[in-house]
Amino acid sequence: MPRDLHTGPVAERVAALNARYRHHSATAVLEHALKDHDLGRVALVSSFGAESVVLLHLVSVIAPETPVLFVDTRMLFRETLDYQREVAERLNLCDIRTIRANPGRVSFEDPDGTLHRFSTDACCNLRKVEPLERALAGFDGWITGRKRFQGNGRETVDFFESEADIRIKVNPLAHWGREDIAEYMLNNNLPRHPLVAKGYPSIGCAPCTSPVMPGEDPRAGRWRGQTKTECGIHFIHGKAVRLQKENSL
Repeated sequence: MPRDLHTGPVAERVAALNARYRHHSATAVLEHALKDHDLGRVALVSSFGAESVVLLHLVSVIAPETPVLFVDTRMLFRETLDYQREVAERLNLCDIRTIRANPGRVSFEDPDGTLHRFSTDACCNLRKVEPLERALAGFDGWITGRKRFQGNGRETVDFFESEADIRIKVNPLAHWGREDIAEYMLNNNLPRHPLVAKGYPSIGCAPCTSPVMPGEDPRAGRWRGQTKTECGIHFIHGKAVRLQKENSL
């Protein structure tokens, strides 16, 4: 029988943390919660995508010693890799850990680099989900940039979530809107991902990301033409999120 996400030691800590920080701001959540015994040892997981620099900047100012896990799938845009180096240098991020899939597994399961054409789920699992799971094994929780305005099941995201009662997921920007993101980047003179200006408001691996037309959902360019909306690193009730896009019906 699957484990109930809402019961167990981790879920109890999550309930306590959400009650404790319910009326706090994003900066207060980071400033206080990262030193909270109920949270434990955490890492920031960042894709260095379109909006990532906001959370990276907040962490660099408030808790610069926080480890930053960057999953390099070996299929990222060159612009993302260049941007990752630029942001790391600009923000003086000193503990960035680049996470990659086991080369032996990749050679066996995707020898010619075409797995994404036949099974995007299998490709994401090989290159992103499994490597990140291994990297998070030594942590009690991880910080994400998930926000309610992004939709696709994120409308009720809290500051803290229980991930199958295994570890805690921290979403400091849960209540921020698009205008908050834009204003923060402007006020702090933060560099933008170069692909944003080319019509990529949400950026993943190059083979599975396409430009978004005016009026489309910002994530419409991710796995276009498929019902897939998440790479699999975010879970609901212990299972990877697989929500159907409205425009795919």
